[in-house]
Amino acid sequence: MHNYAGKVVVITGGATGIGFAFAKAFGAEGAKVIIAEPRLNRLEEAVSALEGLGIEARHFICDVTDPAQVEALADFAWDTYGHVDILLSNAGVSAPRHKVPDMPLEEVHKVFAVNFFGVWHCAASFGRRMREQGTPAAIYNVGSENSFFSAVPQGTAYMATKHAVLALTEGLREDMPDFVTVGMIVPGWVQSELIDPRSVHLAMDADRFAGICLPQIKAGEPYVVSHAFNIEHIDARHAAVSKAYESYAPRYEGDDEYDVRTLVRKMTEARARKTQ
Repeated sequence: MHNYAGKVVVITGGATGIGFAFAKAFGAEGAKVIIAEPRLNRLEEAVSALEGLGIEARHFICDVTDPAQVEALADFAWDTYGHVDILLSNAGVSAPRHKVPDMPLEEVHKVFAVNFFGVWHCAASFGRRMREQGTPAAIYNVGSENSFFSAVPQGTAYMATKHAVLALTEGLREDMPDFVTVGMIVPGWVQSELIDPRSVHLAMDADRFAGICLPQIKAGEPYVVSHAFNIEHIDARHAAVSKAYESYAPRYEGDDEYDVRTLVRKMTEARARKTQ
């Protein structure tokens, strides 16, 4: 999807930070933008700013932790424009930093409700409709560098949600038809309301981040990346896993005998032959 003129883009968490930066970036290329989040005043401020830039924008109050509200957002988008071309599932919250034994369980549930189940609700609702729509479309979930490694000490609850978003995105990609692109955006430290105001100036500017990401989304990349040094941490994790396998589960001829994907494929092929 190389031309966004006239395309409809829905962005959760779209009134501030990364979501708002993407709304401006897509809108600058002629997209019609629908932004969603629970705070009406922030939505109205953002739509006013977008319209001031000449962008066609709508807003919808939506708490992504509630599946019914996500369905209502999808209804609004399709009722307004008749189709949706891109979903940017961006809504997210931070979590208190504690060591795992000291983390209040209710705080873990809160961050999962938004950062994981909110993304799941959007993927289910919009994915089903995009599948039925039958035209080229895309779903991009906003993960994190924390989807691949621990970026912040004592940030385990947040990190766990972003690992889960990675898993959801990988599975969703296999579930959707080929005409629906599915990918994950991988922010590092980007300026947003999630960051302590005392240190927000150290983070990447959100508009710069969106500018780095948009060409990758246009290209249909499965991973949309930005912060270059992250590969050092990712490679270190990969090296540790590879070392473990080389030491204790080295490759051998026929080692796919217990590989789940290989076995599932063989069983599926066998069932298909029986029905022919």
